[in-house]
Amino acid sequence: MSNYVVWDIETCQADTSYCTILEFAAIWLDHNFKEKERFKVRCRIPQDRVPSATAVCINRSNYDLLTKTNLSHYNMLNMIQKKFQDWSPSIFLAYSGINFDSEVIRKEFFKSLKKPYIENTGGNLRSDALNIVRAAFAVDDKVLKSEFNMKGNISMKLESLAKMNGFDSSNSHSAMTDTENTVKVLDLIKDKQPRLWLDCFKTSSKQQVENIIRKEKIITLVEFFYGKSRLYLCAPLHVNSFIHPVYMYSQVIDLRVDPEPLFKLSYQELKNEMKKTPKFLRTVRSNKAPIILDASYGMKADPYSSIDPELLRRRADLIKSNEKFALDICNILKENAEEKIDTSPQLDIEPEESLYTGGFEMLNRDQHLFDKWHQAEWKTKLAMLDKFKDDRMVNFGLQIIYNETPDILPEDIFKKIKRKIAERILSKSKEKWITVYDCFNEIDNLREDDSKMFAFKSKEEKLEFLDGIDKYVMELEEKYLAA
Repeated sequence: MSNYVVWDIETCQADTSYCTILEFAAIWLDHNFKEKERFKVRCRIPQDRVPSATAVCINRSNYDLLTKTNLSHYNMLNMIQKKFQDWSPSIFLAYSGINFDSEVIRKEFFKSLKKPYIENTGGNLRSDALNIVRAAFAVDDKVLKSEFNMKGNISMKLESLAKMNGFDSSNSHSAMTDTENTVKVLDLIKDKQPRLWLDCFKTSSKQQVENIIRKEKIITLVEFFYGKSRLYLCAPLHVNSFIHPVYMYSQVIDLRVDPEPLFKLSYQELKNEMKKTPKFLRTVRSNKAPIILDASYGMKADPYSSIDPELLRRRADLIKSNEKFALDICNILKENAEEKIDTSPQLDIEPEESLYTGGFEMLNRDQHLFDKWHQAEWKTKLAMLDKFKDDRMVNFGLQIIYNETPDILPEDIFKKIKRKIAERILSKSKEKWITVYDCFNEIDNLREDDSKMFAFKSKEEKLEFLDGIDKYVMELEEKYLAA
């Protein structure tokens, strides 16, 4: 049985490549989901980052918190890494963490010369609290007290679930409050659906997912789209050809579909059929902790409950045993992926965006230097950058030194870094990152938009807060205008 780490972050914007963690909180729990330890930390924003005004309104990071907090961003990341290491091995969980929190921590560690995959290496596993919530509602839509959103669907926002189930949500979008409420929501699911709770952690690694797909003839796949959680009863493809040849995701067939007519199609006919909706082929994103349950869950769900179970098993046997069908599908998927790659615009990739595109081999060649670099004195850190083979690591290292101890940088390097920052944040073009002028415009719009009050109690409080953000950005602009 595993320990668990439930965690949350608050950031300065929504783009995972360019955002900065401002606040971090985590609770370490034992295998019974009882708290063992908690940790929270906040840092000031590095003096080369422009925040999203909306983001800091949501998490209430005012001028003083952005600028006067004693802890630097670099030191905060060091503390987070140490805590994660101390709590390993564990299953790491955040709410909607796979697509956001985990991506941010990976990229923040990457940009800070740390091994980025701390959650799912060294014996650690990861899952997603939101995926577990979605699975719980898919099995029983009354599992938790909930409210409906504007589209008439169950709201699975953490703040909403916390409020409806009697938890304090008054300080939502604080990292520790959101962490506490995630624990409480998950604990309810654990108590009400103990079997589902255990089943949800059988897919906490890519290898676990692929083992299930390889072994089982029928699975229940939990998916979420159009605002609803759904159960799909599916059969994996033949064991030799069930993985997407380019994206490496597992492929399964929806058992509401009779596979025999598909087997009789020509290659081109099958390719055309795969473009149609509803799709008979479903993708299992093996590296994103999908929720895969055993066949009994799907057998009870519509429309599968109205189909003869023996017919469903026969369909599954036919799909699992047809290697040619699986191979044809994989070849079609490969062709489609290559066509997409060939027709996609070739955009310049910035270093911050290159975790997955810069080559694992190059990153791995430098990883043995990371710990030594962090342990060294600052002047030694500067000298050690010559040992790195990856130019990205050199640039990231210089950026860290610039933010932490700029006085040790040679004047020419200091000026070069400062000019680069100035070019970025003072740009008047449409950029991937937030510029000074983006933030000024956002502040002006928020001042005029009375519908966006966030958690402010009055318009005056909101305007005072925005004045503080405006002050920070003006100071940043002034600092870099002369560069």
